Amino acid sequence: MWEERFAQEGYLFGTEPVPFLLKHDAFFQAGQSVLSIAEGEGRNGVHLAKKGLNVTGVEFAPSAVAKAEKLARGNNVTPRFIQSDLFDWDWPKDAFDITLGLFFQFVGPAERDILWSKMRDATRPDGLIMIHGYTPKQLEFGTGGPPLAQNMYTSADFEGDFIGYDVLVCEEYDAEQRSGSAHVGMSALIDFIARKPV
Repeated sequence: MWEERFAQEGYLFGTEPVPFLLKHDAFFQAGQSVLSIAEGEGRNGVHLAKKGLNVTGVEFAPSAVAKAEKLARGNNVTPRFIQSDLFDWDWPKDAFDITLGLFFQFVGPAERDILWSKMRDATRPDGLIMIHGYTPKQLEFGTGGPPLAQNMYTSADFEGDFIGYDVLVCEEYDAEQRSGSAHVGMSALIDFIARKPV
C-alpha cells in the first residue's frame, strides 16, 4: 500500500518537516546522530541534515527512498537512507543520540511494542527517544492517519514501556496540520520525548 502511495507524482506529505521538529528544535544539535524510522520521502531527515545532524533514515517503500535521496541532493545534504522493512532490519545497539519515530502508526499495539523496544535498544545511554503521532481523538477529525484507534497513542501507552526513563515531554493536544496532501486540517496529536537512563 505504501509503495503504491509513494510511487505517485509529487511528495505525498510535502517537503517541509513535521511541525514537531520545529516545536522541539532545541533538542537537536549539530553533530548528533539521529535514527529516523519510517522516514518516508525524506522531509524530516533532510531538515535535520541541513541543521548539521548525522541522519540515518529507514523506510520500506523504494519509491519513498528514491524521493528522499532526490530531496537530499536538491538541498546539498547527505543523510543516509536505507530501504528496509523495520522488522527485518538489523538494528544497531546503543548507536544513536536521538531515535525518532514520527507518524509510524501503521501497526497495532503488539508490533508497536516491538518497534518501541528496538528504538530503546538503538538509543545510546543518555540519548533521547522522540515519538510523535495521533491520539484516538484523531478519528473525530479524519484529517489523516490510520482508521484504527488501537494504532494511535495516548499518554498512558508510554508509561509501562519507558519505566526508568526521564520523561521530558508527554503532551496530548490539538493543532492544525499542513503536510502535503495527506495531513491537512485540525489534528489530535501527541508528543513524547524521554531520555534513556545511563
